[in-house]
Amino acid sequence: MPSRADSEPTVAVEEELPEFTGAFPFDRFNEMQSAALPALLSREDNVVVSAPTASGKTALAELAICKTLAESGTALFLAPLRALTNEKESEWERFEERGYSVYVVTGERDLSPRRAERADILVMTPEKADSATRKHETARYSFITDVDCCVIDEVHLLDSDRRGAVLEVTVSRLRRLCDPRVVALSATMPNVDDVADWLDAPEETTFAFGEAYRPVPLNADVKTYTHGENAFADKYRRLYRALDLAEPHIREEGQSLVFVSSRQDTVQAAKKARDEIAERDIPMGARGDYDFHNDAADLSNDTLRQSVLDGVGFHHAGLSREDKNRVEQWFKEGKIQLLFSTSTLAWGVNLPARCVVIRDTKLHDPLEGEVDMSPLDVLQMLGRAGRPGYDDMGYAWVVCDRGDADKYRRLLRDGKEIESRLAGELDAHLNAEIALGTIRDIDDVMSWLETTFYYARAKSSPDTYDAGSDLRERVSTTLSELVADGFVERDGLRVEATRLGQLASKFYLRLETARRFADLAERCEAAAGEGDAADPIDARDLLSTVAGATEFDSVSARSDEQDAVAAVLGDTPDELDAGQRKVLAILRAGMTGTTPAELKSDAWVIRQNALRLLAALREFLDNLAPGRFANLACRVEARVEHGISDDAVGLTAIDGVGSGRAGKLAAAGLSSPADIVRAGVSGLVSAGLSEGVAEQVVTNARELPVVVVDWADFPDGIATGDHDMREVTVANNGGGARAGLRVTVNGREMTAKPAYLGQTTLPVAVFGADTEELSFTVEVTFPDHPLDPVTSSRTVTVR
Repeated sequence: MPSRADSEPTVAVEEELPEFTGAFPFDRFNEMQSAALPALLSREDNVVVSAPTASGKTALAELAICKTLAESGTALFLAPLRALTNEKESEWERFEERGYSVYVVTGERDLSPRRAERADILVMTPEKADSATRKHETARYSFITDVDCCVIDEVHLLDSDRRGAVLEVTVSRLRRLCDPRVVALSATMPNVDDVADWLDAPEETTFAFGEAYRPVPLNADVKTYTHGENAFADKYRRLYRALDLAEPHIREEGQSLVFVSSRQDTVQAAKKARDEIAERDIPMGARGDYDFHNDAADLSNDTLRQSVLDGVGFHHAGLSREDKNRVEQWFKEGKIQLLFSTSTLAWGVNLPARCVVIRDTKLHDPLEGEVDMSPLDVLQMLGRAGRPGYDDMGYAWVVCDRGDADKYRRLLRDGKEIESRLAGELDAHLNAEIALGTIRDIDDVMSWLETTFYYARAKSSPDTYDAGSDLRERVSTTLSELVADGFVERDGLRVEATRLGQLASKFYLRLETARRFADLAERCEAAAGEGDAADPIDARDLLSTVAGATEFDSVSARSDEQDAVAAVLGDTPDELDAGQRKVLAILRAGMTGTTPAELKSDAWVIRQNALRLLAALREFLDNLAPGRFANLACRVEARVEHGISDDAVGLTAIDGVGSGRAGKLAAAGLSSPADIVRAGVSGLVSAGLSEGVAEQVVTNARELPVVVVDWADFPDGIATGDHDMREVTVANNGGGARAGLRVTVNGREMTAKPAYLGQTTLPVAVFGADTEELSFTVEVTFPDHPLDPVTSSRTVTVR
């Protein structure tokens, strides 16, 4: 491991990169950067660097990028958070000024393939890169195979429960696709050699810079508090403890950064801290600064506007970008002396403080219940202590219950080895690689295994990974289970994903959830065959299927929430546990926009995850069940998203009509796109829309399908024993759309087929059966639009 004694002298930017002079915010690289510089600029090998927080790793990323640009290549920067991708776009305008194109790849809808293809520097999150590499054969995402250098910022994200496996398989897949140079950067980690082994970085380009390279020495420790029975009161006990630790530094004109568990907690802690600071008579605040007072008036958040004048601020992802930028700037300038933040700031901008306190080591996750803050987050936060150039020492504290004190002391003493999270999700990721075609036979399976960090880490620490048995055997067993469960087909040595496996991969589903969705599709298929004799499949079945998905297994329901759940669902028995019933209640209540107050804190996160699962379920039903069930799922999805009644959900099929406008239109008695067209602009204006919006809504409504069923000379009677073949024409007088067509007689299905309307004919057999009358119904449903089914019926008397 490099130390100050054997590190190289500092190097001037102009000396090594004359063409990029001015692209760096300094004239000379520091000792750590200078030591790693030859490996980055003079070699082609992959590089792994572990170094303390705030030691200057960003410049190493930029060095790798500069080398790539100088060789006319394309660089990909993987940032741990989406918020950071936007910051890089702004920060790297200095590359734009030198004629290089920087493009941040974010949401699907915003993607410009042309810009991405022409970019010199691509910036993505691991999740977006995962999506891009999965779709690399499409014209839209083919740019990802042209990457020459991939820089992984914060590679210790590999150890994240939720995101680590995604980063791991994405980098492995990218290396198989185009074999870019990989430069992996990390905060201090004990097992940097395992990451180097994974990435095939030789010893000469693997660096573990120790604490001697931290720009400000760190004094980190644990402080305990007396735990009570009331969780709300405990927050204040921890807050007072945090203020005790921060107060000496604030009195010496230092600054303190306090991390709490939620956005709401940043606000409430700041409010309470202002009162406590006044009570303790701590000299801080800038109410006498006229210019600062005027600047603060521009803040859009009212509470923040009052707080910053007292020297206390808060920072979280829900603030506007302008407010966040101002808070960060004022903290750097010392105008804010005490800042409360969520953990996202630790992974974001370099915003050090003399004193850092973690007030909350536990947090409430809507999908997981109460969980411990990850060790990675803890170390990342504490690493923010100490301002280079201002402080001789940084002070970092973890405030926790006495029962957790030893655990955090061990973490501060020994650090955290980076582990692979792939083992827990091996089946889903192996299925995905087979569905993508990157694995085509048994040899490919084993080759893929060897490209993973899981394989490298298991070799290094076999006891940790229970790898006494052959890892190859474990993967082979997983493959056999995929075959047995219907996700993969095997023909000799060849392997190929089934439709079920492809759908599971496309929607990033846990395989238990995919199986659950497929089982519902089988029930729908059976119900269609049994006609009126079958138990009907309705919105409640779809919502119960989603609420019982494995993705919601860890959701918990507190006692006050269980009362609210019962009020929504009643006492109807079902297969769901308490947490899943909470999910179901949130979804059912959300369809009408009446979510109980007790459930609102978790409702948004649960609803967003449910919408993803509903979209997946819709496609499962579209592929594996009769078309009308996909339409049902589409309508349920729209109701959950917009909170609108069943009879008006079809309005949301109109481009530009969301929950607000749909509510206005429904209140005026308009419940379908056909109603909108009939009402015209004047009718929509009367319903409360502006004339310009009304004109656009009417135009968009006309682009949706308008179905006309023509029975022609269909008979009204038939003799017993006779047989007559007729045709019914289904025409579309509006915009084209995929449709499911179905003919039933007395509730039994006769004919069903998909079609793109257009116009089509349906053969209908009229039999003189042993019954008094025959009721024929043509049903048209649209799997891609939340439109009500269109039905038309005729009755034939049997004489």
